[in-house]
Amino acid sequence: MPVETWLPVVWFGVIGFGVLMYVVLDGFVLGLGILAPFAEDEDQLDLMMNTAAPIWDGNETWLVLGGAGLLAAFPAAYALVLSALYLPVLLMLVALVFRGVAFEFRFKAGSTRWLWGWAFALGSLCAAFWQGVILGALVEGMPVEEGRYIGGLLSWFSPFSMLTGAAVVFGYALLGSTWLILKTEGDLQRVARVLTRPLVLVVAVFMGLVSAWLPFLDSRVMERWFEDNNFWWLSPVPALTLLTAFALWRAAMAQGRDARPFVLTLCFFGLGFAGLVLGMWPYLVPPSLTIWEAAAPPSSQGFMLAGVAVLLPVILGYTAWSYRVFRGKILAEQGYH
Repeated sequence: MPVETWLPVVWFGVIGFGVLMYVVLDGFVLGLGILAPFAEDEDQLDLMMNTAAPIWDGNETWLVLGGAGLLAAFPAAYALVLSALYLPVLLMLVALVFRGVAFEFRFKAGSTRWLWGWAFALGSLCAAFWQGVILGALVEGMPVEEGRYIGGLLSWFSPFSMLTGAAVVFGYALLGSTWLILKTEGDLQRVARVLTRPLVLVVAVFMGLVSAWLPFLDSRVMERWFEDNNFWWLSPVPALTLLTAFALWRAAMAQGRDARPFVLTLCFFGLGFAGLVLGMWPYLVPPSLTIWEAAAPPSSQGFMLAGVAVLLPVILGYTAWSYRVFRGKILAEQGYH
């Protein structure tokens, strides 16, 4: 197989893996912010934030890997996406900075701690929403002519992108609630369990709405699912997604198995991501730009891939090590200072 054929596929996998890792790892931290208003008092919010304090900033590495990989391996797609989605990308980054500043300042503040708590919640909510909007706009398709974006400043704004924005907010909230079940005990865990069941239902409804909408988009993202009898061999993905949602709904209230809801939520997100990738393949920017059309020269991709081959195991290693070091329940008297 020619190198110019398989190298873009490898890079597509690397970028997809980076995006998925960011979603599941930083997603639960954003979810904690989204759920912050449900904390019963400041001490409970302290405990919520302390569950992620030692590891949250390392999660941003995966976002950097995905963005830098897109620039290095698929510069045409990078230029197109940034041209079309400049405003929501900028708003997402501002919200992430706002979230990070609020996270750090709240632990050092005195009388204004409540204000930084709300800033943490608002930054997390906005970052999650704009990530969903970016995803929706990308899936919906962009007006492209001869490889150039020809839409306006607000072409990304549509009912579908607003729907996906809301869906990601509730999805991250689900990640946050199951993370709290895993990491806490007592009253806070009880609150998390109460929130998890309705969140499972809401996220499942949103996933169903998005899936039902996809066949009617101009990008025709779901065409692959129904051509050449593909649905029969792809059908295990939606079937497993439904089974996982049901298992998660049951596990939310099962005492003594605190890791199961979070693990099932990760599987739920992974299956949804797999279904989306299978529908988009081989387009990087639907409906016209494939991974091969957007690819950088093989020499450039090969050079960067050598660096990633060294860097990726290091990132995975220190991520696994940090989560192992800070494993276990977080107690009220423990904290970030």
